[in-house]
This record gives sequence, C-alpha cells and structure tokens, in this order.
Amino acid sequence: MTVGSAHVGTRWVIGWDVGGAHLKACLLRDGQVFGVAQQVCPLWQGLEHLDRAVAQVLAAWPDAAGARHAVTMTGEMADCFANRQQGVQQIAERMAQHLGRRTSFFAGDHGWCGVEDAAQHWEHIASANWLATARHAAQRLGDGVLVDIGSTTTDFIAFRACRVLGTSRSDAQRLASGELVYHGTVRTPLCGVARRIRWRDTEYNVMNEFFATSADVYRLTGELNAAHDLHPSADGAAKDLPRTRQRLARMIGLDAHEGSDADWLAFAHAWRAEQVSELAGQLDRVLASHAVPAGAPLVSAGCGDFLVPSLSGALSAAQGGSTGRTCLRYGESVARVAADAPAGTKAWAQVCAPSVAVAALFDEAHADGAAAAMERPQ
Repeated sequence: MTVGSAHVGTRWVIGWDVGGAHLKACLLRDGQVFGVAQQVCPLWQGLEHLDRAVAQVLAAWPDAAGARHAVTMTGEMADCFANRQQGVQQIAERMAQHLGRRTSFFAGDHGWCGVEDAAQHWEHIASANWLATARHAAQRLGDGVLVDIGSTTTDFIAFRACRVLGTSRSDAQRLASGELVYHGTVRTPLCGVARRIRWRDTEYNVMNEFFATSADVYRLTGELNAAHDLHPSADGAAKDLPRTRQRLARMIGLDAHEGSDADWLAFAHAWRAEQVSELAGQLDRVLASHAVPAGAPLVSAGCGDFLVPSLSGALSAAQGGSTGRTCLRYGESVARVAADAPAGTKAWAQVCAPSVAVAALFDEAHADGAAAAMERPQ
C-alpha cells in the first residue's frame, strides 16, 4: 500500500513486532492507524529473513520515509541465537540498520530505549509485545482481559482501572501463571493439543509425531483465513482439503480414504474442542487469580480470535450456564483506525495488535516532541 504524499507535516510512526515466524508492522498517521502489514519471517532460519521482511514493508509505505520507529519483539527466542540476550541485541542492531539509529525499543516497565541501550535492558525488551497490547487496551477500556490468540501462542492478560494486573513479565513467569499458553491456530503441532482423541465412536492415543498442525484443523472447519496460513504444512504438501484430511488422519494412524469428508470434519471439531478446553481452563485460572469481575469484557486479538466466543461459552458452561462475558475486538474497540484507511485495516489491526499497540504507545509518549520537531525550521 502506498500512502498519500499530500500530508505535509504529518506525524508518522511505524510500530514493529518482530516475531519468530512473522514480522508485523503498523503505520500510524497523526495517532491513527493508516496501514497494517504482515510478512512471513522464519527467523530461526537466519536474520536474512528479517532483512527481506523489513524491506518489503518499507517498500509498501514509501511516503512515510521520515517516520519514527518503535519496535517490540519475541523473535529473540529463535534457534539462530545462542541465547535470548544475543537475540535481543542482534535483532535490535539489525532493525536499527534498516530504520536508523533513532529507532526506539519497547522495554516494558523501563519505558523506551535506543539501540545503544538494548544490551543493558535486554531482559525488559525480550518478549514484551504482549505487554504493549495489554497496556494499550487497558488505557482505552479500563477493565477487561486481553485474549490474544495468534499463530503460535495465546496471551491472557487481565487489566483493571487502566493498569495491567499481575507481576509476571518474562515468558517463564507467564508460563507459570497461565498468562502465556503455547497454543495457536496455525503452527501448533497437534500432538501437543491432546493425548487421546475421538474419531467416530472410538478414542485413540495420539501419535507424538509432527504429522499435522492446528492450521489443518481450522482450515478444515473453514475458520482459518488463508492470509494467515503462511507457513508450510507439516509434511510440506499442499494445503487443499484432501491433503489436510490426510494429515489429520495420520494423527491416529489412518489414511483419509478410511473415512468420509463428514468424518474428518467431525474429527477436526474434536481437535478444536480439545484446544478450546485447554485454553478455557488457562483463562479461568487467570480470571480467578486476579479476581476479574464478571462484567469485565474479553478483548480479542490475533488470527485465532474466532475462538474467543467459544472460550466465553466454555467458561459459561463450567459456571452452570451463567451469561458469558462480553467479547470486544481490539481492532474495533481499541485501535484508532483512520476513517480514510484502506479497506480491511481494522481486520489487520486485529491480527497484528502488538505492532498497533507499540506504535500507539510510542506516539502518545513522544507526540509533543515530534510536533515540536516538525515546527522547527529545517
């Protein structure tokens, strides 16, 4: 997407979320979302994939060449780095090479820092994208629970009175508290979703092999948007429905021809139910640990946001059929999308929430300085 060059004196900010599998970016114009982009970025295969992805985003937004940049990340966990500290430092250096030395990095409770301070603050920069999204939602809504279901992970973050609750900050702490769950709707190996699964009238042990992923489930149920299905399938084969059924069949030692299309669709829904059950249990743990009031809404984000109503329903059923929680969408209720933004921007803001959040938080923290800089004679 090319942005208009007629906006003289416009305050541009680009927010970046550097993940291990995707690069997400948000273009903010005078505090409003004007564009969102996602590029596949298998960072574990090398930093050259980040180089390519950044170049593609910048090429799409040439008229925002003078933008300020705010970066958050989770990609420091990628296998190409010896440890997380090295990952933060190398990602920060690479982003600064592409975007300029004045690029700012989100360091959570420690605010913002430049590339020269990334090594000192690496523990606060590492995997802090969830905190940016939760803070942005808290500032806009006051009370609620962020439910960000992505391709690989899910975040459950409670907030009240415009503040994020809890003290967990690192991935390890959040895994212990239940605020981070390694379940997503694209890349999760199905052998990590359930130990036993029902097909037709029989329960089977699940094969602990990388035969299929959650993308196969939601591709078959028709809930996964093809635009978010960017990574190769488990067997490297096509993503059409016949091959999808074959991968699912492999999970219990069968072939697709041994069942009807209806059988395999029901099987996909069985996997869906298992994942919903696991996620609902983790969400309930977070709700209980923070005593989140019944009236606080669930704020959905991520490419797996279609599961959030099911999570609300599962919680309701577990509580004896009480009314489910209100579900709000980050892209509609939190992100401020410009009225003249391209079609589909709200949907992409929903999927790429951390990049939107980090851009918005940076803009709010630095808007006065940016405005003053634009007013100074050049």
